[in-house]
Amino acid sequence: MLVVAVLLCCNVWAQQDSVPEVRKDSVLEVVKDSLPEAGRKKVGVVLSGGGAKGMAHIGVLKVLERAGIPVDYITGTSMGSIIGGLYAIGYNANSLDSLVRKQDWAYLISDKEDLSNQGLSDRRKQNTYAFTSGLNFNKNAFTEGGIINGHNLSERFQKLCVGYTDSLDFSSDLPIPFACVATNIIDNSEVVFHSGQLPVAMRASMAIPAAFSPVRLGNMVLTDGGMKNNYPADIAKEMGADIIIGVTVQGAPKTADEIRGTMAVLNQIIDINCKNKLEENIAMTDLHMRVNTTGYNTASFSATAVDTLIRRGEEEAMRHWDELMALKKLIDIDESSIPAPHQPLHPNIMAERQRVVGFTFNNMTPQDERFLRQKFHLHKTDSIDANLEQQLTTSMRMDLFYKTAECRLKSENDGVRVILTAGERKAAQVYAGLRFDSEEYAALLLGIDIPLKASVPMNTELTVRLGKRIMARGDFTVHPRSFTSPTLSYTFRRNDVDIYSGGSRAYNVLYNQFQLEATPINFDYRHFGFQVGLRWDYLHYHSKLESSHSEEIQFKNRHYLSYRARLEYNIEDDWYFPTRGARFKAEYAYLTDNFVKLEGNAGLNIISADWRKSFTFGQRFTLQPMVYGRFLLGKAVPSIFANTIGGEWFGHYLEQQMPFAGVGNMEFVGDQFLAAQLQGQLRIASNNYVLLRWAMAQQSEKLKELFDHKMLYGIQAAYYYKTMFGPLGATLGYSNRTKKPYFFLNLGYEF
Repeated sequence: MLVVAVLLCCNVWAQQDSVPEVRKDSVLEVVKDSLPEAGRKKVGVVLSGGGAKGMAHIGVLKVLERAGIPVDYITGTSMGSIIGGLYAIGYNANSLDSLVRKQDWAYLISDKEDLSNQGLSDRRKQNTYAFTSGLNFNKNAFTEGGIINGHNLSERFQKLCVGYTDSLDFSSDLPIPFACVATNIIDNSEVVFHSGQLPVAMRASMAIPAAFSPVRLGNMVLTDGGMKNNYPADIAKEMGADIIIGVTVQGAPKTADEIRGTMAVLNQIIDINCKNKLEENIAMTDLHMRVNTTGYNTASFSATAVDTLIRRGEEEAMRHWDELMALKKLIDIDESSIPAPHQPLHPNIMAERQRVVGFTFNNMTPQDERFLRQKFHLHKTDSIDANLEQQLTTSMRMDLFYKTAECRLKSENDGVRVILTAGERKAAQVYAGLRFDSEEYAALLLGIDIPLKASVPMNTELTVRLGKRIMARGDFTVHPRSFTSPTLSYTFRRNDVDIYSGGSRAYNVLYNQFQLEATPINFDYRHFGFQVGLRWDYLHYHSKLESSHSEEIQFKNRHYLSYRARLEYNIEDDWYFPTRGARFKAEYAYLTDNFVKLEGNAGLNIISADWRKSFTFGQRFTLQPMVYGRFLLGKAVPSIFANTIGGEWFGHYLEQQMPFAGVGNMEFVGDQFLAAQLQGQLRIASNNYVLLRWAMAQQSEKLKELFDHKMLYGIQAAYYYKTMFGPLGATLGYSNRTKKPYFFLNLGYEF
């Protein structure tokens, strides 16, 4: 039910940072300090569920620490279990405040992979397809019971709970005794976690039905505990609490007139389902605080919302200051007494490396184990940090096709043992992308990546594009443990292309292109890619519709053979709206019709390159200079390979297409083309961008005459909103090539 709310509201743009670690040996003093004083009453703190609204719990905990209220037991449900569980192992309120502000919540509550350390091809897929999912061809083929698998949350919980990831007794093995609640949907029973693996308990407690896949333990299928006990004061009482202080974040009951719109209906359903045992548990609470969360919902994870909710929690607790002081006397501790605060390790501790005493591989084939050992040089690795943990689990899912992957650190005498556990292997990975623009209207891109069982990893990938331009492509790739991944590809394209001249449509060409490419050298590693291969093209033209003023350009059915080399380097921090980093791409091709010559002459040399660099000023403005060009050297230049400019992207309609500010449609230019562009990018709020672009270029038929002709120039302005489906925006431009303005609308990733 919540998934719509999550998808609509989770477009946050928070900065991800290092993850803190808490080890058992670092909290020995906390354990001692948290032991109740002899004779005094014991205090239990209860934190309700509520999704993002549960951030208010952190503000309340700040005030409890300030007031000197000891916490002897802590219980929670859903978000309350996350805040409570982390507090129980040593995070104080200030460290929790810092922690939640640094999280990239849009990433955490999705199944999006962290591909910063994967190859460029994987990063390109992530910025082309809006939806990705694994498939298994069995009875559980299409779903695990939730739209979001939740592996990013599970991995983050593992890292946050380092030192407490083994099976533990939550009452005796944690600095503060803790319990949380989940719901077993097999028999609709309440499941209380007093022991087990803390990250698993937290993940089960917040598994919102339909939004997140449930946690399966034995014969139980566990979902969000709020459906049975959203405010577990009774659990705190059973654990031994004499005094109970509790926090809820649900709003006041709504009237029929207030429940209007999809979001209001969803939130009301969630609130109603969280009322089980609520009144009885509030009745046994000595001090109940209800935080005002008006204006926010379960998916309000933006930086502004998190800040406001924490502040409201603190303000609500301060309104009860006198009651807290009265409780302090009732607890039988000195009014001026302040218990020793939690002292977790420095928040950047996970940036430090820990000594590795060995690796253990669970549920993996010997071939997969060898692949990981050689890819990450584990035989030479004597230490590990959070970054390497992330790389290992991402590679297990992306390269080895495991549906789930876990990296757990187990403390041993002189270091940690790295335990890598794989889940069920995916039979395939499916992708889907959808875009709309004012030029081609709607287009759909579908892909499936199928791993093949072999001693050396290999896969087959099939891609289909539906729309005005039709494309079908098949790739077969071998992934040996050497640096290269040889690839064989076959592509069919049916292109329906409009060519313009001076801003007016000159003609339309409809043709089929058949392409076979062998790439024996295919290096794709992190920010760098390099390919060398041989390509065969056959072009078959169906029709050419000319206007009365079109130039005479010939298109003939024929085949071509070309030798190709491509180099790409990309360290930009965002595919569409980078604020730092640079990218460079260069390609060389030698085009022939018989492996040696083209139309009886020497083959055609094709050289192209583009370079862009981002310079950020302040926190919102980025300046991006770019230089690019394409040079055709030879006597014969087939029209289909001639230089074209126009549009927003490189290679969008034709592989040789180059963008140019102010030119909306494709236009032929000279065989020698060189351009420079300067773009200013202003970020407004979190996901809104205003782009101003200016470009100039020189063109000619001969290289030595490149600067002898009139300069081309163009300007354009654009506004874009970054959505989970891709950029949504509009562009307005003008150039002296077309001598007329153009307007372009776009929704979706480019493909």
